[in-house]
Amino acid sequence: MIAFVSGPVAALAPTLAVIEVGGVGMAVQCTPNTLAGLRTGETARLATSLVVREDSLTLYGFADDDERQVFELLQTASGVGPRLAQAMLGVHSPDALRLAVESGDEKALTAVPGIGKKGAQKLLLELKGKLGAPTAVVGAQRAVASGPAPWTEQLSAALIGLGYASRDAEEAVDAVTPQAEAAIAAGGSAPVPQLLRAALQSLNRTR
Repeated sequence: MIAFVSGPVAALAPTLAVIEVGGVGMAVQCTPNTLAGLRTGETARLATSLVVREDSLTLYGFADDDERQVFELLQTASGVGPRLAQAMLGVHSPDALRLAVESGDEKALTAVPGIGKKGAQKLLLELKGKLGAPTAVVGAQRAVASGPAPWTEQLSAALIGLGYASRDAEEAVDAVTPQAEAAIAAGGSAPVPQLLRAALQSLNRTR
């Protein structure tokens, strides 16, 4: 198992980072939150989980060991593969997922693309007691009336990390704000991975 990779960030893309390790570029699948903390040319250390399939070897990267552990524990539930587990961590932090599971928060899980009401109910039952108790207060993730919503900060940081100027990132965030507000109004949370793709599309159209 490859427990972690460490080296200069050779390239960044919407869903992955290329880390140079011993002269070899390792393609690592990451969530927008993890990508937001990386900068091309700077040294990074990512905790990793290697998923082996008959026709592929895929390396998933995480900001820390806790996130990787939750990623692996999520896959112990039936029907949860690495892509869905990563999508769950793309929407919620490890502690937010722990809180959702322990409190039976069905709505929090249905905010993840690919999880419906029945799927959320099944996951809550199967994951109960597996992820452990939250290790930190997650209330800071909720929107604060006096400041920008957390999703805007995540999205802006991800775009800047991909090489866009701050002004362009702000314009892209503004462009997808209606989409995010619609998701929140429907009782969910802002789907950062989808918003990142939409923001990149808006930036490509303006070039």
